[in-house]
Amino acid sequence: MLDALLQPWPWYVAGPLIGLMVPLLLLVGGRAFGVSANLRHLCAATLPTRLPFLRYDWRGSGLWNLTFALGIVLGGAFAATVLADPDPVNLAAATVAHLRSLGIEDLSGLVPAELVSWQALGTVPGLLVIVGGGFLVGFGARYAGGCTSGHAISGLANLQVPSLVAVLGFFAGGLLLTYVLLPILL
Repeated sequence: MLDALLQPWPWYVAGPLIGLMVPLLLLVGGRAFGVSANLRHLCAATLPTRLPFLRYDWRGSGLWNLTFALGIVLGGAFAATVLADPDPVNLAAATVAHLRSLGIEDLSGLVPAELVSWQALGTVPGLLVIVGGGFLVGFGARYAGGCTSGHAISGLANLQVPSLVAVLGFFAGGLLLTYVLLPILL
């Protein structure tokens, strides 16, 4: 059992398991799957403000989602510490060559240290990627009415056209960053 948990799961196992969470959550809990709304719930729960946007019954509408997000964080921490694989991430040779052509040499972690680390925050490319990218992801998720998980998993499963538009925008943004902006930044 532990050996199965320590190995990457194939897409045809992990994908359907994630996909089955959507109808399971809807059928059992009557809730739509999504994570990005938790920022609003967290702000409503912790910030002493009179902003109408943050004045609502966050316990009734968002406590389950905050608990779900906490489970994601705790599960990630558990996986990163107890189930961590000491070997580097197994990347395709073409991917390694492409990253090295961009000047990314440290491929020992889950993300390139040249772009995502405390040291990278002191560089212009790192600051743009971490702070600018984080702002755009947050803004985009609120502007689109949900994040990648909400639109790509829940929205597409419900055949929502706005979710299809949002997902196409997410992919276009990823392609734009990968093939246009990163080569300029690095």
